Amino acid sequence: MANEKEPAHTDELLREREARLQSILETAPDAILVINEAGSIESFSPAAERLFGYAAREVVGRNVHILMPSPYHERHDSYIRNYLETGERRIIGIGRVVVGQRKDGSAFPIELSVGEAIIGGKRHFTGFIRDLSERQLTENRLHELQMELLHVSRLSDVGQMAATLAHELNQPLAAIINYVQATRRMLQAEMSHVSPKVTEAMDKAVAQAARAGEIIRHLRSFIRRGETERQIEELNNVVEEATALALVGAKESGVNVRWVLGTEPMPVLIDKVQIQQVVFNLIRNGVEAMADHPIPRDLVVATALVEMDTAQIAISDSGPGLAPNVQAQLFQPFVTTKERGMGLGLSICKTIIDSHSGRLWADPNVKRGATFYIALPIAREGEGKAI
Repeated sequence: MANEKEPAHTDELLREREARLQSILETAPDAILVINEAGSIESFSPAAERLFGYAAREVVGRNVHILMPSPYHERHDSYIRNYLETGERRIIGIGRVVVGQRKDGSAFPIELSVGEAIIGGKRHFTGFIRDLSERQLTENRLHELQMELLHVSRLSDVGQMAATLAHELNQPLAAIINYVQATRRMLQAEMSHVSPKVTEAMDKAVAQAARAGEIIRHLRSFIRRGETERQIEELNNVVEEATALALVGAKESGVNVRWVLGTEPMPVLIDKVQIQQVVFNLIRNGVEAMADHPIPRDLVVATALVEMDTAQIAISDSGPGLAPNVQAQLFQPFVTTKERGMGLGLSICKTIIDSHSGRLWADPNVKRGATFYIALPIAREGEGKAI
């Protein structure tokens, strides 16, 4: 009796295993297909059906190259033949980015990994396929945002430098005018006759200095206007997008990132690119501050609704922190602790936040590192038109 039950038990185990494998095949998010050593498709998962636009019954038994555009279509059989003859692996167990082709003929990028198994003495290949179209779109969008931020950052740098120079140059220009006028009076008082050419030259010097001062005043007025288009944005979305940009390459620096995003709606009336520039700069500063600092290198990006009318962003790092003398002048232009920095980054950030009726400040952490805070007013009902 025991011998009669054993085959039945074995059959049941095999059915269970097959059911589990089928369940995995049907629910896997990535496309899975199985081909034999002749290149014919033996299995085609539901995810593969959705990805390529074919029903399984349309492709099973056909050569896998129908899923490839030229020149892959023509070369695929020779790849398999070369592997069977030489054992040289070009993709099996390695994985690579290639191009797939849907039923409608459209081509799209895929990440293909291939596994190999021998079943019943026959060689089979399992392909795991991931659609890279969405990732490519995301990367393109990230690249566009990086270019936008870089452009705005450069404009802000120029604007801040111009505003600072305008402020600093106004005083010496006024002094030049006063000194030239005083010199003319002294000459007239000490000499009975002053050459008309000397008087004319002094008058021209005063006029040109006054003209330079007028140009600077116009420049400062233009910069102060800071005309931008502002719209209501959900703060968490803005922060998440800027953080994704800022953290490119951060993993290689050994930085551990944690998000603590508020669950309440936080609509803010902002110039999205400008606020993203600020968040971007603060995160990059935190990453750079921890670069030569002992681990752990922790970066926390948090948002919260404060007192129902203020949205707050907090960016905390575990770097060297803020020395008291640095903290006192942290947001002043041309003040920097970086070897090659110009000292404009934080000054520009503060200018942007101030122009949004917000606040930007920093506090040292209790243990180590520093936290930078951005506070922005919650948008009032009826706001949201571009200004």
